[in-house]
Amino acid sequence: MSYYNHHIFFCTNLREDGSSCCGRHGAQRLRDYAKRQCKSIPKEKNIRVNSAGCLNRCDKGPVMVIYPEAVWYSYIDQQDIDEIIEHHINRGEIVERLLVKD
Repeated sequence: MSYYNHHIFFCTNLREDGSSCCGRHGAQRLRDYAKRQCKSIPKEKNIRVNSAGCLNRCDKGPVMVIYPEAVWYSYIDQQDIDEIIEHHINRGEIVERLLVKD
């Protein structure tokens, strides 16, 4: 059993060599937005939003992963984050259009 009902990790890695990475696609800004949005969810939902170093999926990025389900999403803007929070976190529904597929 996980300590958190949902633990959301955002890759916010910024590569020094200038190559493609989540940090170059607004990952930190959108992680901060998600954290603010999740603070409005009742505390009993027990959600944690964290930054992560490189999650090694830069070709799919920017990416986030939600545990304990281990569901990977790619996102572009605040609307994508809102959709993930509303559907995945609040309703328990996978957001198919934003799934990272192997």
